[in-house]
Amino acid sequence: MNVLVIDIGGSNIKILATGQPERIKIPSGVNFTPEEMVNLVKENAKNWKYEAVTMGFPGVVKNNKIVNEPRNLGTGWTSFDFETAFGCPIKIINDAAMQALGSYSGKNLLFLGLGTGLGTALVYNKLIIPMEAAHLPYKKGTFETHLSKEFLQKYGSVKWEKNVLDCIAYFSHAFQPEDIVLGGGNSKLLTQIPEGCRLGTNQNALIGGFRLWEDDFTV
Repeated sequence: MNVLVIDIGGSNIKILATGQPERIKIPSGVNFTPEEMVNLVKENAKNWKYEAVTMGFPGVVKNNKIVNEPRNLGTGWTSFDFETAFGCPIKIINDAAMQALGSYSGKNLLFLGLGTGLGTALVYNKLIIPMEAAHLPYKKGTFETHLSKEFLQKYGSVKWEKNVLDCIAYFSHAFQPEDIVLGGGNSKLLTQIPEGCRLGTNQNALIGGFRLWEDDFTV
C-alpha cells in the first residue's frame, strides 16, 4: 500500500509518501487552518502516488477524530472532513504517538517530544498510548509551560534543560519504561543525555506514519 504521511507541527508540517526519497517541509503557524493544510499538501504531493493517508496531529485524537482545537495552529480542525478532502482512507493519530511508534524498537518506550510544546506517548507491547502528561502540574505551572519553546526563548537553555531533566526523572519513575526517546526539534539542544535515554529524529514520525498501517500495532 502506498501511504502519504503528514506530520503537523506548530512551525512546519512534513510530508512523505511511500517510495519517495525525501520529505517536503511546509511552513505552518498560529493561524494555519485544515483547509490550508490540505491544499498545500495536495499541491506539494501532486506527483506522488498514495492510496491512504496518516496524519500526525498536535492534540488529542480519539477514535480517529480530533477532539480539541490545537493550541499552536488555527481553528476548524475538529469539524473538518479529512477523508473526503483527500479522497482516500485516513488514520489520524497524536503526533507524539506517531513519533513514538516510529522510534519503537521492541522495548517498552516512553517518548518525550521537545518542540513548540511537550508531546508525550508510550508504546507498550505494540500498544500505542497517546498521553497528555505535559499538562500535569510542575512548579508554578505544568510540564509543558516549563519545557516549551516559549520558556526556552524567555529563560534560556540552562533553566530549560534543568526542567527537561526533572521531567525525565519524574516520568521515568511514574511509567517505568525500558527505553526513553527524546525527540522534537529542541532535543538537539540538550548538553547531556541521561542514562536509559536516546535522541530521536523527526524522521521517526514519518516512519511511525507508515507503521500505523501494519496490523500488529494498536492505538
